[in-house]
Formats: sequence, C-alpha cells, structure tokens
Amino acid sequence: MTSSPAELMRRNLLDVFNEPDPDRRAAVIAETYTADVVWHEPDRINQGRTEFERRAAEMLAENPDWIFRPAGPASGLDDIGHLGFHYGPPDRPAVVSGMDIARVEDGRIAELYTIVTEVRPPS
Repeated sequence: MTSSPAELMRRNLLDVFNEPDPDRRAAVIAETYTADVVWHEPDRINQGRTEFERRAAEMLAENPDWIFRPAGPASGLDDIGHLGFHYGPPDRPAVVSGMDIARVEDGRIAELYTIVTEVRPPS
C-alpha cells in the first residue's frame, strides 16, 4: 500500500513521536521511512532508521508528559509533504511550534526536515 505524503506526515508526527511503546514505534518507523532516511533537526542530522529510532526515544524520554499536536491539516504535493506542529503538555499551550517537511520516495519518507518556528517558556 502506497501512502500519500500527507498521510506519511500524520504518521510521522502522531504514530512515531507520540508512541511510547518502542516496539510499535519501531514498526511504524520501518513502514514509514526508507532504510537510509535522513532527518535534519535544527541542531543535528540523523541518518538511517536506527538513529531515527534512537532519537525519537530520546525525545520521548526528555519530556515524557508532552505530546505533539498537528497545527492544521497535513498537505502534500508530488513527492513533498508538510505538517505544522505544536509540542508541549497536553493540557497547556504549546512550548514549541514548528513544521516538518518531507521528501518521499516510493511511498516512504526519505528526507525529513524539522523547522522550529517558536519556543515559549513552559507555563
């Protein structure tokens, strides 16, 4: 089954970065990203699914009570997907806002770019 770039963006945000179970998260990562995926964060570049899994687990451990929420609908055009996000405690205003932009190859994310647009102090 081939997924659209918009569907992959929703999976990336909600089924990977909000998934606390490492086995379920690893299964989604295997289905959603190419083996040699490259994820560009503001302060680092992660290469391959193993690094992707490690970094996702690290982020979940850093703020275990925080969640990602979509900031509007996911969109896609040709092989590019986009989804804005808010990140923070579920019952408070977001601490971090930004967007993910991905390039898709053969129905999987090959490159992911995370752009942070705003960081607020936690309330």
